[in-house]
Amino acid sequence: MGYRIAVVGATGNVGREMLNILAEREFPADEVAALASRRSLGTEVSFGDKTLKTQDLDRFDFTGWDMALFAIGSEATRQYAPKAAKAGCVVIDNSSLYRYDPEIPLIVPEVNPQAIHGYARKNIIANPNCSTAQMVVALKPLHDRARIKRVVVSTYQSVSGSGKEAMDELWQQTKGMYVPGQEVEPSVYPKQIAFNVIPHIDVFMDDGQTKEEWKMVAETKKIVDPAIKVTATCVRVPVFVGHSEAVNIEFEDFLDEDEARDILREAPGIMVVDKREAGGYVTPVECVGDYATFISRIRQDSTIDNGINLWCVSDNLRKGAALNAVQIAELLGREVLKKG
Repeated sequence: MGYRIAVVGATGNVGREMLNILAEREFPADEVAALASRRSLGTEVSFGDKTLKTQDLDRFDFTGWDMALFAIGSEATRQYAPKAAKAGCVVIDNSSLYRYDPEIPLIVPEVNPQAIHGYARKNIIANPNCSTAQMVVALKPLHDRARIKRVVVSTYQSVSGSGKEAMDELWQQTKGMYVPGQEVEPSVYPKQIAFNVIPHIDVFMDDGQTKEEWKMVAETKKIVDPAIKVTATCVRVPVFVGHSEAVNIEFEDFLDEDEARDILREAPGIMVVDKREAGGYVTPVECVGDYATFISRIRQDSTIDNGINLWCVSDNLRKGAALNAVQIAELLGREVLKKG
């Protein structure tokens, strides 16, 4: 006997990817419902070799459904997630709404699978921010070995993290650069994104951080260890899919770069591609469609006693969102519900 799964926001980038990954990984589902807003009612979406018609989220009864994977943003989640949870359906939410609630687990299965049992307090599990998810997969096995004191991270985040409209804006602006009279003014972003980088993701906070930078700090502490100090600079770059991060890590104890490389090679969810030659590293274009978090450029930081630098790349629509949500569903089914 398998699970009854609802994908909420099935017509969006992340929702479609959730359906793809559920099918690819042969999740033990007896029934899958694709839910969306009324304006998308009847839109067809793919689920493996099947085609599903979207159903109206507003009228959907979650009673008797095992899990709901939410990808609809915080405001809509605030309205519909409690209804699903109250009906006995476990919500796995991709928005930021519940990430910082102490009664709701924030989970990356390779990092803190033991937290899954906390779902029962509210019948909700939170999925982390895309930039945090890939970084903590790399941090955890190193932290277990040498205890991380401080992380300095600069991100290079693709426009798909802002949704379909942002991807369209990059495409139209890029074309407009070559066609006189067809230039496209920024609307999704405050400045031109084509052939440019923007050191601003989410809103600015009183201390000068952006909300995206704050999220990386707060989520790393909740997922890995509250004692870790984190400082982040988050930058939007003209890449369609795939987030990259330059990560500097300071440890309590010395960790040799060769041992760090070996640890990461053995860690779940990680693929190390680290050759000290032209092309001996992974770029965002190469990670698209892959499940792994790729680590390259592992090297000692000689400016501090116990430092390592590394380069981290992942498909943000997969590990940063849809894949992690499906992995949480797999973990929940395997460790708690045990139906499949």
